[in-house]
Amino acid sequence: MLRVLCLLRPWRPLRARGCASDGAAGGSEIQVRALAGPDQGITEILMNRPRARNALGNVFVSELLETLAQLREDRQVRVLLFRSGVKGVFCAGADLKEREQMSEAEVGVFVQRLRGLMNDIAAFPAPTIAAMDGFALGGGLELALACDLRVAASSAIMGLIETTRGLLPGAGGTQRLPRCLGVALAKELIFTGRRLSGTEAHALGLVNHAVAQNEEGDAAYHRARALAQEILPQAPIAVRLGKVAIDRGMEVDIASGMAIEGMCYAQNIPTRDRLEGMAAFREKRPPTFVGFRFFTRMMMEIK
Repeated sequence: MLRVLCLLRPWRPLRARGCASDGAAGGSEIQVRALAGPDQGITEILMNRPRARNALGNVFVSELLETLAQLREDRQVRVLLFRSGVKGVFCAGADLKEREQMSEAEVGVFVQRLRGLMNDIAAFPAPTIAAMDGFALGGGLELALACDLRVAASSAIMGLIETTRGLLPGAGGTQRLPRCLGVALAKELIFTGRRLSGTEAHALGLVNHAVAQNEEGDAAYHRARALAQEILPQAPIAVRLGKVAIDRGMEVDIASGMAIEGMCYAQNIPTRDRLEGMAAFREKRPPTFVGFRFFTRMMMEIK
């Protein structure tokens, strides 16, 4: 159940240098807020480009890339939550009006940047959650697929609809959807450009949770924050290493995956959190994990 008590810090705008913004009231299209009090450790990224329904334009992508680069180095971020400031929309996908003005060469460069953005989201060291309270189409669904966990309103509409526009998914959709749902089902959804409701997406396993929408239009956000609250009490180093083991292990054969798991486990052995977990179990009390405060050795690069 979502805790009512939560101290909120103000949204912090981030403006990509040298770019005109289409954010609300001319502000930044991407804003960041770190929650405080009992929710300290949860950081929210607010996508706020209402006139374009959070479409993935140049400024939007630049600001999001810069935001992720900054947050990646912040070990106080325990969970990163993506949400929308535009009611009824998570992310409408590519900005096709902007795309129309690009040359073929410029389109190729931009899509490569977009693919890099999704890779940065997928590689973020802390768990990531997409709160999908509305439309998540094309690149919008690709953004959600790059997150570790997805929560959707039952009425939300999502799909990789690029084939209906003479395109194909170009920001990871052809790779992440089959890894999520299996090859045959992913092919069916991409070939047909089919749109799914949040309820249908949950039945297929595309989203972790589907919830009935509320009057405020933010039911998925509240469920996503409740999910983040479940992650917060867990040992942060172990959670991050578990993410590395799963993500890297899924890319290789099981024997290599077991070796990756062993490397991650070895890095967790010298942490104070491991000793605290055993002591708490022995003393029959809740553990108090310290995370990176006393962890001086960075996680090794796993090839």
